[in-house]
Amino acid sequence: MTPTGPSLPLLVSTPADLREATAGLLGSARSRMAADDRPSLALVPTMGGLHAGHAALAQAARTANDVVVASVFVNPLQFGDQADLDRYPRTLDEDLLLLGAQGVDVVFAPGVGDMYPGGEPLVRVSAGPMGEVLEGASRPGHFDGMLTVVAKLLNLAQPATRAAYRAYFGQKDAQQLALIRRMVVDLNMPVRIEGVPIVRDADGLALSSRNRFLAGHERSAALVLSRVLAALRDRAVRGEPLDLAAARSQVTAEEGVDLDYLDVVEPDTFSPIGEPRAVEPTGSAGAEPPAALAVVAARVGAVRLIDNSLLPPPR
Repeated sequence: MTPTGPSLPLLVSTPADLREATAGLLGSARSRMAADDRPSLALVPTMGGLHAGHAALAQAARTANDVVVASVFVNPLQFGDQADLDRYPRTLDEDLLLLGAQGVDVVFAPGVGDMYPGGEPLVRVSAGPMGEVLEGASRPGHFDGMLTVVAKLLNLAQPATRAAYRAYFGQKDAQQLALIRRMVVDLNMPVRIEGVPIVRDADGLALSSRNRFLAGHERSAALVLSRVLAALRDRAVRGEPLDLAAARSQVTAEEGVDLDYLDVVEPDTFSPIGEPRAVEPTGSAGAEPPAALAVVAARVGAVRLIDNSLLPPPR
């Protein structure tokens, strides 16, 4: 274990050191509590290359928990393209500063050998049919690799003694979040999954570790994704047909933007909904429509971006 200074988190790289660090912090927190109270531990899994969106995850965890652990691990299992894996930003020193500023207690930054000591795992978590659509169709095997490493991280950080346990994920990766929630339910994992809202730049672009690779003109072109989602949201609020065909045409018309998908799905299962507003406006007879989520993915230059927006019932 490496103490990194009074304003930085404790940096650990092995599962044994992680367990030792969290046990000590939970014991210290418990000693300050009434006998019937129990401390809480939060895990914030990341792949590094952190930005203000990750800071929001750490802030949410810090506000609600006694002990906060963040992980920084670029997981090779969820990359289908070796060049994409090699290109992913690795900025551990800067990440420690950002996480320290949010009050994170411990950063778990294992190497590949620490996470997969026997090489690539022979047994993995399968995302099933829910992981074969949209992002899963475009990136085969991605969600199996993601769920496998998340399951390992949740197990490694799980408190060894009586404590509440929560893990925090961003809503920008909506299909990932839905799959993690489903895994936790289906496999009876003793952890509560918390989603944190998307953080956007002032111009509306959703924050992503990949945004740093956008050239200036590409970044401007990428704004079409948030504009289209905002327009769909406005149409949903007014009870108008969404006209997904027109929305897709707007994205494809943007120079330098190659649309992968733009769809509307049920947020928990990612089942397709299509045009979900065939209901009477609120205040009239009839049932409210189900929740819906507009999701988009596109390649802007060489950079693949995703975004999403909840579509509220019409007012």
